[in-house]
Amino acid sequence: MAGTNTINLSEYFLGGLGACGACLFTNPLEVVKTRMQLQGELRSRGSYSRHYRNVFHAFFTIGKVDGLRALQKGLIPGLWYQLFMNGVRLGTYKTLVNFGMTKNSEGEVSLPKSVAAGAFSGCVGAVFGSPFYLIKTHLQALADQRIAVGHQHQHSGMIQAFRGIISRRVSEDFGGVQLVPWQGSQWVCSPAVHIFKMQRHCRTVTGDQTTSETKVKRSKIFSPGSILIPLVASMVGGVAVVCCMTPFDVISTRLYNQGVDAKGRGLYYSGVADCFWKILNKEGPFGFYKGWSASWFRLAPHTVLSLVCWDQLRALHRSYKT
Repeated sequence: MAGTNTINLSEYFLGGLGACGACLFTNPLEVVKTRMQLQGELRSRGSYSRHYRNVFHAFFTIGKVDGLRALQKGLIPGLWYQLFMNGVRLGTYKTLVNFGMTKNSEGEVSLPKSVAAGAFSGCVGAVFGSPFYLIKTHLQALADQRIAVGHQHQHSGMIQAFRGIISRRVSEDFGGVQLVPWQGSQWVCSPAVHIFKMQRHCRTVTGDQTTSETKVKRSKIFSPGSILIPLVASMVGGVAVVCCMTPFDVISTRLYNQGVDAKGRGLYYSGVADCFWKILNKEGPFGFYKGWSASWFRLAPHTVLSLVCWDQLRALHRSYKT
């Protein structure tokens, strides 16, 4: 029977497809978030033009100046990122569950082990998804000069972007071909980042109710089983998640989007610590919370849609096999 002490490859693929389904709807918020996180990069408050005042103004500005299609910039690499990142992440986590590595000696689900398994799964997924996240960030940041923020990488699409990055390094050494597409992955793969992300995921897939979801259910505002329960709960619980995660997300976006010199070294930041101190010194503590509103609005629908799509795909897969 699949699902007990086995590695089920379908879990990897179905998990990735579920995340792709969510990405189709939430990618515009990713575009907005990326632009807002890059706005006023390494400049003190009040010394730059704020093209994007808030998430709603950003939507309007991008649609007006860049066109409505610009709200789906980076969708193709975004889908590939979701397929690899979340496919490997969810598949690896499910495999660890199948092998009983999230349970204690008494056979009960262990939250510390589940969180550790989630953090490990997230790191593995990030390694595979990092090159696509890099290109996604570049494309989402690319804008009309009137509203451009951050470094502007002149890519015409995902394939051209990969070719351009690799061709710039292939003349120097083979190692460079591997390093540049994974620019910034050392931060995305940080276990500290994924412990925050995956603790929420672990609670969901093991059936544990978060405090916010329990309160929403007890309120009896929605009927039992309503999809609005996890959606509203994610919005409520997402406040704490976004408060913890946004600084890490801002640093990640900055590292991925910065330009590089002929040797592949970052033009703005030499690494994670350097990026942190430069943001703190130039932009102040609030610099770490740029784009927080877009992150919050994206969190609930992406989480719920990913898991709903994943569950539906798994149900279809099981019915097909029988």
